[in-house]
Amino acid sequence: MEFDWNILRSGEQTIYRLRGLYEKYGYRRFKMSKFEEYDLYVRNKDFLISDRMITFTDARGILMALKPDVTISIVKNTRENEPGPRKVYYNENVYRTSQGDGTFQEIMQTGLECIGEVDLYHIYEVMALAVQSLQTISPDYVLDVSHMGLVSGFMEAAGVAEADYPEILEAVREKNAAALRAFCQEKAMSPTVTGLLEKLITTYGTMETVLAELAPLCMGGIKTRQAWEELNTICTLLKANGLGDKVYLDFSVEGGMDYYSGIVFRGFIKGLAAGVLSGGQYDKMVEKMGKRCGAIGFAIYLNELDRLRPADDQWDADVLVLYDQKTDLTTLTGKLASLAAEGKKALARKEPQSLRVKETIDMRGGEQA
Repeated sequence: MEFDWNILRSGEQTIYRLRGLYEKYGYRRFKMSKFEEYDLYVRNKDFLISDRMITFTDARGILMALKPDVTISIVKNTRENEPGPRKVYYNENVYRTSQGDGTFQEIMQTGLECIGEVDLYHIYEVMALAVQSLQTISPDYVLDVSHMGLVSGFMEAAGVAEADYPEILEAVREKNAAALRAFCQEKAMSPTVTGLLEKLITTYGTMETVLAELAPLCMGGIKTRQAWEELNTICTLLKANGLGDKVYLDFSVEGGMDYYSGIVFRGFIKGLAAGVLSGGQYDKMVEKMGKRCGAIGFAIYLNELDRLRPADDQWDADVLVLYDQKTDLTTLTGKLASLAAEGKKALARKEPQSLRVKETIDMRGGEQA
């Protein structure tokens, strides 16, 4: 009997399909407990979306927290000198505050991490899997990419003091050209330097187009040249493997400079305002956890996918079967089994109630209408 994917919710379908995709590339399942020691998250709170956590004290008297993040636990459990990169994927629930009312919510999340001796191939592999993950969810997707080396290189070339980096990054993240120009005016920066920084806000397009446009501006500094060359190689590989058509450069995709290094990216699906995928290189976070190795990965927020349910979800069932005390149970159960064999979702009820169904079969009184 062929498996019916329609019995699974959108997020559940995606988990099964992505699991097969990741395992084809040698990623192995990582399974963790629902909680970790609170101190682990406090030491790395800058990497978390929110530092608010659900905590409790266990029988040993140790303060524990329901996990707000999976990556930190994976890094904690990775040995520094493992041969080759450690490649894992996960399907876990995390517990975070919502952006709206600040209440805690359980978020279904899947993703992967590549930690260890990460080279340019592994960076490409993770980005390619990010693209294929979005393709698995919907053909109407976009992956926006940035590079922390290029962003910081532009700021260095413009003579921006490191203490002022957060103000520039906030303007870039919000695409606020007015705030950026006000900053440049306050610092008495020349029109040339102002124009260079404005590139971080105004530049957007396919990787191939934007990299060609930025090439003359990136060759003068070591950091910007290295970042440009890395992005150009990734662009070439994605294009060669038919994965580059919907990958764009957008410097408003930004991670914290204290934790992220190199490439960062965010994935979007048509019909959903919030991004469903985010990731990047987080070597600095791994270093802050006392391990000297590279790391790159991404997470997919599966709760968002339930907003993409098909129109058929307006129905509670395909068929409503009505019965009463006079209905022969052998006939009733046979009818329900027959409907299930036809691939229909059927509900048996004594009263119609307020159900949304496509068809009603009345078997009350021992007869079928």
